[in-house]
Amino acid sequence: MKNPFLTYGYNGPEYFCDRAEETKRLTSLLVNGNHVALISPRRMGKTGLIHHCFAQKEIQDNYYLFIVDIYATKSLAELIYELGRAILSVLKSKERKAWERFIHVVGSLRTGITLDAMGQPSWNLEMGDIQSPKVSLDEIFQYLKSADKPCIVAIDEFQAIMDYPEQNVEALLRTYIQDCNNAWFVFSGSKRHMMGEMFSSPARPFYQSASTISLKPIPLGSYSSFISDHFEKGGYEIELEAIRYIYEKFEGTTWYIQKICNELYAVAEQHKPCGIKEVDDAINYAVDEKDDTYQDLLARLSAKQKSLLIALAHSGKDVQPTSGAFIKKYHLTSASAVQRSLAALQDKDIITKTNGKYFIYDYFLYYWLNKK
Repeated sequence: MKNPFLTYGYNGPEYFCDRAEETKRLTSLLVNGNHVALISPRRMGKTGLIHHCFAQKEIQDNYYLFIVDIYATKSLAELIYELGRAILSVLKSKERKAWERFIHVVGSLRTGITLDAMGQPSWNLEMGDIQSPKVSLDEIFQYLKSADKPCIVAIDEFQAIMDYPEQNVEALLRTYIQDCNNAWFVFSGSKRHMMGEMFSSPARPFYQSASTISLKPIPLGSYSSFISDHFEKGGYEIELEAIRYIYEKFEGTTWYIQKICNELYAVAEQHKPCGIKEVDDAINYAVDEKDDTYQDLLARLSAKQKSLLIALAHSGKDVQPTSGAFIKKYHLTSASAVQRSLAALQDKDIITKTNGKYFIYDYFLYYWLNKK
């Protein structure tokens, strides 16, 4: 039997834990013609929820469904590249007229779309092939408006557009989306303060343009049943105390729970229940596996940034790193120097800030630094 604890992708409802209310809410909003802002910390399961929602019959049977991840994009041209590629990737599995319509409309991108020996389209554009981003964006939205089925477009890590060098990207996208009555959008983001500002500030183009769903941890009881059931189906056993221990170590964060359960399931033995010792072994293995990556990360930081990061790992989450007590305890230099290092670590996406508190969002990095 394959490992039931997925660490990437979506493989059907059997391997998806709970989120029944969130799935129902997201599905209802979309089929009733609403855009949605889906906000949660990273690795809480936003993308999995989108895939699960898209697998619902009333969604799957009636819409073209596109998911595009723009986390790594740095400009409007890169967004268009990823959006066009995602659309063609879905349409090529449909009947010919579906993708022919797309190719016909996106004239500025057509030279980079070729047909293979089987007559199937391939996305062969290079980033530099997008000479006029606004023209290409207009064409993509012309396609969405004219598609033969309504469309749902999920844009993952949507807050990335705030860092694009081009001016007024938010206003430009808002104008196109507002004028597109054949497509609904899910704006998924993990930086709460940025997403909140985009959708809650009266001064921003996307103000009150989307219903908001804030994703919180799956309840422990639901996860306990999910984990126990899958271990049992595989002929193994895991102690309830061990499940609680995993849940608390990672504060209910979906990906880390899945990863540790994946590790435990891979080495589980019949008639030998997995307990807290086995959980600690799995966590240590997962953390040690990242040693080279984390060593490289530390090497790229300044001495002050490195000292602050280690201090944050040793102090827990309920701290004020610019306070005199914190600075004295961890032998840092000054509040202003700490503030500069905090900003730099946020820019590097190593730490995040929620409710006025700074913390390391990568739990494996957090536990690795605890050993320093």
